[in-house]
Amino acid sequence: MIDTALAQGAAGGAPPAFMSFLPLVLVFGVFYFLLIRPQQQKAKEHQQMLDALKKNDEVVTGGGLFGRVVVISDDVVTVEIAPKVQVRVSRPTISHVQTRDKTKEKDKDK
Repeated sequence: MIDTALAQGAAGGAPPAFMSFLPLVLVFGVFYFLLIRPQQQKAKEHQQMLDALKKNDEVVTGGGLFGRVVVISDDVVTVEIAPKVQVRVSRPTISHVQTRDKTKEKDKDK
């Protein structure tokens, strides 16, 4: 009689294996769409901005320096922060380009 009770309890109470992993899959899905994917898109936009960098662009570095690009190489960008004051910064530390072309800005103001 005890054997029958144990056999009946074990067979009817166990959930399917995939149901125990369903919450884990849902949590991963939420993390992917709320955290991972936006960060990947932001990194892709930053890389495109760095690839489009050209001479005479006004940039802001990660350290907060404002300046104009003078020389561009593969990994290092020389930025003029004041007349005759140039600093070399690592290319990935450029946080954003402030202006692309002054002629475009003048056309917008008119």
